[in-house]
Amino acid sequence: MQTKLRWGVLGAAAIAVKKVIPAMQHSNWTEVTAIASRDLNRARQAAESLRITKAYGSYEELIDDPEVDAIYNPLPNHLHVPWTIKAAEAGKHVLCEKPIALNVAEVRQLIAVRNRTGVKIGEAFMIRSHPQWLRARELVRAGEIGELRAIVGAFSYFNRDPKNIRNVPEYGGGGLMDIGCYPINTSRFLFEREPQRVVGLLENDPDMKTDRLGSAILDFAPGQAIFTCSTQLVPYQRMQILGTKSRIEIEIPFNAPPDQPCRIFVDDGSDLRGRSARIEEFPICDQYTLQGDAFSRAVREHTEVPVPLEDALANMQVIDALFRSAAGSGWQSPASI
Repeated sequence: MQTKLRWGVLGAAAIAVKKVIPAMQHSNWTEVTAIASRDLNRARQAAESLRITKAYGSYEELIDDPEVDAIYNPLPNHLHVPWTIKAAEAGKHVLCEKPIALNVAEVRQLIAVRNRTGVKIGEAFMIRSHPQWLRARELVRAGEIGELRAIVGAFSYFNRDPKNIRNVPEYGGGGLMDIGCYPINTSRFLFEREPQRVVGLLENDPDMKTDRLGSAILDFAPGQAIFTCSTQLVPYQRMQILGTKSRIEIEIPFNAPPDQPCRIFVDDGSDLRGRSARIEEFPICDQYTLQGDAFSRAVREHTEVPVPLEDALANMQVIDALFRSAAGSGWQSPASI
């Protein structure tokens, strides 16, 4: 029987204590053994509620624990790189939340550290482990929809709390970084290549100065991906994958529920009301459990992690290019960064 990878968690962020840790505790390959917070009482409370053995009052203490093999880093965006580097230099593997860095230069720093230390570092795009996305790519590869020509997506929620880290520019806040990274990543995942050029339009909140509404076109030549994301719109998410013969619609593409089945629709368009669609339903699963298993297996079996730093770099190149484009520079080539 395989030995479970022992995980430590930096911080008691909501995504960690409410989603990721409980999911990883149901994993076959992971064991969460420690959690740290700059507030020791908060760490102890989280450890008690989640039945975690160790609680630390500093991130350094957790990273120095010899009984921790890997670190999950869900800290605010601006702390991703410095704490991932500290963990890697201590010999820990790191799964870091998305976006893994604030810009391309920071991702290159992480690549250099990974290469020097020999640890594994991955970006936590949990969607890449979910069966609905793996199936969508399988259908595209098999020619089920004909030639993939367009991907159209939307992802939004409403949050205008100035204290929320997503609304603080210095913390790497804003819609493009927080949720725009998803349609970028999944479009690249399905086209299986990088866009030649991109163009974007962003509108900033007048008070908080973070981008609250953004739209982009990614030119994959001959295909295109188009998406809109917003931190101040009605909560909504959907992805349409359009081919020359059929389309695939992913009903809940990003926040796939862990307690009910997920569905995709494969439709040849013969009924414009969508009644011609074939529904494929996926059994209940938790994409955070699958993500933890996949990363841990990669460590134990000495294989590549699901979303390696090279992929993170390519995603960040698109994000950086869209920021430049939205600043008035028109079409941009991500590869030039």
